[in-house]
Amino acid sequence: MILDPQTSAKIARYRPREAPPVWAEVAPLVRSVVAATVSAVPYDVERLLHVTASLAVWAVQAGHPLDPDAWLRNEVIDAYVLSRAAGLEPSSVRTYRTWLLRVRDALAWSERGETTPARLHADPAPHLPYSRADLAGLKDWARHLRGQQRNDAQALLGLGAGFGLQPREVAASLGSHLQRRGGKDGPLVHTGVTREHPLAARSDWEEVLGELAARAGRGYLFRPGRTVEYAKNLIGSWSLVHQPPEGLPRVSVGRLRATWIVRLMATGLGHDLIAKAAGLASAASLARFQHHVPPLDDDTATRLLRGVRA
Repeated sequence: MILDPQTSAKIARYRPREAPPVWAEVAPLVRSVVAATVSAVPYDVERLLHVTASLAVWAVQAGHPLDPDAWLRNEVIDAYVLSRAAGLEPSSVRTYRTWLLRVRDALAWSERGETTPARLHADPAPHLPYSRADLAGLKDWARHLRGQQRNDAQALLGLGAGFGLQPREVAASLGSHLQRRGGKDGPLVHTGVTREHPLAARSDWEEVLGELAARAGRGYLFRPGRTVEYAKNLIGSWSLVHQPPEGLPRVSVGRLRATWIVRLMATGLGHDLIAKAAGLASAASLARFQHHVPPLDDDTATRLLRGVRA
């Protein structure tokens, strides 16, 4: 299986937070399993690395052999997710089990030199993108907040709808990560995330993001007073406390990212480029967003087919 450079780099660099000593033994096997299965399962490579590494470390510490075939047995997976049950929501426990079973199946088919069998159920529904009216309303609401609340709201909106970042990437973003490429009038790019091409902000978010970056400097763009890069409820707790007025939806990074993806798809931009910009393993991951993309009008379709620029 030949992976794109970005996915390969993520796999090669991966290391769990506070990795135990046993990580040195299991790391090559975890990376091999993920490399062999990432193209056959519908999960982001970071999530796949996290759950596979967590299982591998737990299994070896529990006395199981240093062998992925041993870790990915039903009874071992079940014992692992039960060991995590106390610290996870029931839905998360089920999710971990589903991911690991899918990895096990994909690895088995890969080792036999066969493609994975056709899936008989749909991909999980993606986040619902915001309508243009809702996004405009959220933008106006954020602009009228005061002090750090305004900065935090605008950072969430801009990093999500302007760059299409995932929650962990939003949390890790520093002001110094946003830089003009090619001079003061060049595109605003995010240098703090790994993408195959420079990740440029949507033009309608450049101004506010540029102002936030100048204000934040080397500090975090979102909630700069915190001492940890990321925590599970970092963004969710903020959105729960800071709710827009009635009639507007809550701020969700997942929905902002979906909005960014769908609007790029609606432009007719190549899906391969969109997937790379979004940090997805392949363009196939965009299929679950397609039904949110409005149909082209006849004039636009004709122009695209002719290869004429707008």
